[in-house]
Amino acid sequence: MATAGTASGAAGSGAPPIPAFAAPGRAAPSLRGKVDWQPATVVEVRRETPNAVTVRLALPVWHAHVAGQHYMLRLTAADGYTAQRHYSVGSAPDDEGHVEFTVDRVPGGEVSGFVHDVARVGDVLEVRGPLGGFFAWPGDRPALLVAGGSGLVPLMAMVRHRRRRRSTVPLRLVACARTPEDLLYAGELAPLPGEEHTVLYSRAAPAGYPHPVGRLDARAIAPHAAAVLADERYEVFVCGSTGFAEHAGRLLTAAGLPTSRIRVERFG
Repeated sequence: MATAGTASGAAGSGAPPIPAFAAPGRAAPSLRGKVDWQPATVVEVRRETPNAVTVRLALPVWHAHVAGQHYMLRLTAADGYTAQRHYSVGSAPDDEGHVEFTVDRVPGGEVSGFVHDVARVGDVLEVRGPLGGFFAWPGDRPALLVAGGSGLVPLMAMVRHRRRRRSTVPLRLVACARTPEDLLYAGELAPLPGEEHTVLYSRAAPAGYPHPVGRLDARAIAPHAAAVLADERYEVFVCGSTGFAEHAGRLLTAAGLPTSRIRVERFG
């Protein structure tokens, strides 16, 4: 979950709040305090990468989320022990009655291990949400999305939201992954009209790939930052590990973007 000036592991860690590289700005309303825990039925489990699976849930009580919001997922053992984590919603707000979470396997993770190894169609899980308003994009203004690894999950909800609505609002995406095998949603990342997508790999890339292998740098971010600076309507959303988020934030501010236009969600 994220609030003005703070962010936690909504993308999958369940970590406590830590300082975020962002300043207060427009925020969508949160439903915190208005939503209860409810049983959600698993209707699909699909593998995205060797280390990530998407679980699709049907909700008996459905609240339309804003792209970028998250849910809490809770598991309860027979002895009453509970474990819960925050997971960003990867599906579009228009997907009525359903939400999707894409979950990275965390070594020793109680909830991620269950989702990867145990969850099957027909299982019932407890969820609560949608929650959070700071890191939310209603789709009404241009956006630059910068993702590292599984930080792509809430940003993909924004891409899908734009496409479902057949919006003409400009959208730019910079998606960073270690290798092609680690890239989430690869089949959906070909840009459509009005979209500008850049996929970068830090460890290995396909032969002949037009971008150099390595960490996100100023050269890669420059054309996107220029577009943001040229249009004051743009908002910037950065999501990834703490190290990635801080690095991307420094690149964006070095390119001239004010922190008031940058929203950050980090995990780890």
